[in-house]
Amino acid sequence: MQSVLRIIVIMLASSTLPAYAASMGSMGADDAQHLLGRAGFGARPADLAGFATLSREAAIERLLAETRAEPVASPPAELSDYLPPSRLRALSDEERKETQVRSALALRAWWLGAMLGAATPAEQLRERMTLFWHNHFVSSLQKVKSAKLMLDQNRLLRRHALGHFGELLHAVGKDPAMVVYLDSATNRKGSPNENFAREVMELFTLGEGHYTEHDVKEAARAFTGWSIEPDTGEFRWRPFAHDNGNKTVLGVSGNLDGDAVLDILLAQPQTAEFVVRKLWREFVSPAPDESETRRIARRFRDSGYDMRVALREIFGSRAFWAAENRLALVKSPVDWVLGTLNSLEVEPPESQHLAIALRQLGQDLFAPPNVKGWPGGETWINSSTLLQRKQLAERLLRREGRMGLREVLLDPAYQLK
Repeated sequence: MQSVLRIIVIMLASSTLPAYAASMGSMGADDAQHLLGRAGFGARPADLAGFATLSREAAIERLLAETRAEPVASPPAELSDYLPPSRLRALSDEERKETQVRSALALRAWWLGAMLGAATPAEQLRERMTLFWHNHFVSSLQKVKSAKLMLDQNRLLRRHALGHFGELLHAVGKDPAMVVYLDSATNRKGSPNENFAREVMELFTLGEGHYTEHDVKEAARAFTGWSIEPDTGEFRWRPFAHDNGNKTVLGVSGNLDGDAVLDILLAQPQTAEFVVRKLWREFVSPAPDESETRRIARRFRDSGYDMRVALREIFGSRAFWAAENRLALVKSPVDWVLGTLNSLEVEPPESQHLAIALRQLGQDLFAPPNVKGWPGGETWINSSTLLQRKQLAERLLRREGRMGLREVLLDPAYQLK
């Protein structure tokens, strides 16, 4: 009972309990709990026992080991069928709604299954970073209206999750779901659409205050011609729609195209700092240490934007292990529910039921609230979601963690409204 209570406290507010082990020798259970809780979705008892015998340094390297880029379970066959707009329009309203709801639920269930099916802490970290990028390079099924395109984007994020940020940035810019979501297909010579140009600067690379409206307008011209083939859902470069005129973005002039603009953004020191601050808020604390983030950002940029370099520096920093940061983060619904299942070794419910529960808790996968994504932190907790978390924790504790979560979620006493 005491062990279950300890885990429930962890689930409700933070990622770990204070650590007492020395960093050079075996780090012990508390440090292992902290690392695995932050880098994955809870700590399974077997993983906790194995990592407790490692030093912090060895544990970090094991986390950053290469893993497969695809989950064990393949996506359901229904998600492999791309429905072009012409086929969707041919359906009745009822058929269209049923098709979209069914495929959306299947998509969410598949990803949750992939997260739960991550067999090792290194695989959990890849899934955790896929979720991180999902909330960085935001797209929404509500606008894209194609589960197949959102599935392809999810797989792209997973492939690059621990790779090089520059490669990911270039790939996302031409990702069909992103092309649809940020209206790149309507961006053409003589009538530029600024949505992607603005968001790639504000939300993906530089952050607010580090570019001008002129930079946005010029960059939008550079991105003209990036489009999508409606019948297949594939990216298409349309040279006839591209503006070949001279452009100036962040002081660099020339006949710039979209890839050249992305390279200009990657050359800015602010881009590395912006990404590292987001990683800090994800893994360390809500308030980044500016001197540390600048130090880590320099290493990150000098490495060619190698994500493993950035994560190694973050996980190895004093701030990551500091006692004052152990209870600093509020878990997202995905982190909290999956952490519950993993830490208590509770038999998971059907993934579709899990997806519905997460939606009620405020994190509807593939449907962030807006282009800025979920704000996270204390916004995860309000009078409704805190009560729902409390009810779930109490019911798990009352039955000593041995009940299935599906039973909890479907029990009339546990209302998710």
